[in-house]
Amino acid sequence: MILDTPQDFAAALPKVGAIAGLDLGTVTIGIAVSDVLRSVATPLETIRRKKFTLDAARLFEITSHRSITGLVLGLPRNMDGSEGPRCQATRAFARNLEKLTPLPITYWDERLSTVAAERSMLEADMSRKRRAEIIDNVAASYILQGMLDRLQHLERNP
Repeated sequence: MILDTPQDFAAALPKVGAIAGLDLGTVTIGIAVSDVLRSVATPLETIRRKKFTLDAARLFEITSHRSITGLVLGLPRNMDGSEGPRCQATRAFARNLEKLTPLPITYWDERLSTVAAERSMLEADMSRKRRAEIIDNVAASYILQGMLDRLQHLERNP
């Protein structure tokens, strides 16, 4: 089920349990996961995209193995807030996932998440090669951390 607001997503989740964040690119999918108390997002892995069924199969291996209770997809809005072709592709990916899983799915505005990830890796003096290897799952952790922070705020201020 695809939920449009963090409030609806929070209501669909069990009280505890890890959630996963996805940074969908045209070539790769970055994946990050939270702890079961949903306080910290950790970069996990990057899937090299092949075709939807193979990508989804690998994603579901991860969600099953890690007992994931929900999925947050980064929504790549334009800087003016409008939605372009990449947003449409992300929403189509979510609709296809929705047919295969009962997990609640939602979106998080990912504007500048890759820029923030790149900046943090530069500050850590990471090599260009290493940055290229992990940029997508680090960006996914920024996306997921944004949602985790929002969920914690909702718990404190219902």
